[in-house]
Amino acid sequence: MDDRRKDIRNRIAKRRKFNDKPAGSSSWTEINNEEPYGIDSYNGYSEKDHPLFKKEYFFFKILASVCLFLIVAVMFKHPSVRLDPARSFVMENMNKEFQFASISNWYESAFGKPIAFLPNEANTETVDSNEEYAMPASAKITQNFETNGEGIILETSKGSKVEAVNEGVVIFAGEKEGIGKTVVIQHANKTESWYGQLKDIDVKLYEFVKKGNEVGQVTLSEDGSKGRFYLAIKENDAFVDPKKVISFE
Repeated sequence: MDDRRKDIRNRIAKRRKFNDKPAGSSSWTEINNEEPYGIDSYNGYSEKDHPLFKKEYFFFKILASVCLFLIVAVMFKHPSVRLDPARSFVMENMNKEFQFASISNWYESAFGKPIAFLPNEANTETVDSNEEYAMPASAKITQNFETNGEGIILETSKGSKVEAVNEGVVIFAGEKEGIGKTVVIQHANKTESWYGQLKDIDVKLYEFVKKGNEVGQVTLSEDGSKGRFYLAIKENDAFVDPKKVISFE
């Protein structure tokens, strides 16, 4: 009985001694002993508290995306005329081309050029920057803009290379109806340059090209003695005469 009372007194004394300790004096051993009972040993920021690690937040975004998709689908299926303004708004925004070149130009002006993971090839050629648009090739016009209201046909020497008239991002590289193999480059000023009737295409989709970079090779003329290609300039969703922006000799 005396041993039990002594044991109880010792426990009470230990508790009082522990409670009388000043704040911040607890040892690492005491902190680690609290971890099995669910008490965090470190009050810093935890990864599990980040929104990217929260399942509820992730599933909410998925659910919101699905709901938005279903709303748009129902809106286009429903015959009500009251939904016409909303349908027109969606169609107008979906038909707009993403301005890759403008975004790239803004990023470079705000944050500088992105980190290059691969070394760029040394380029010792200099391009005249006094003019906004450069000559795509040494050529003469054989079909003017008034013929089709979209572009012109240029005649070059056999095997000539077609160069970009200005820097920008390739938004199309492939076959286009009526002009064959075509490259379309979107520039920072929201204009586009089209290079058609090419024999070969030397650039890839979404590739950034500088003024004077090769985009393709001209096709042969009917008699095989000359080369030719198609050139068009598009501004504000309308084609303009390339002679207005490029000085052809």
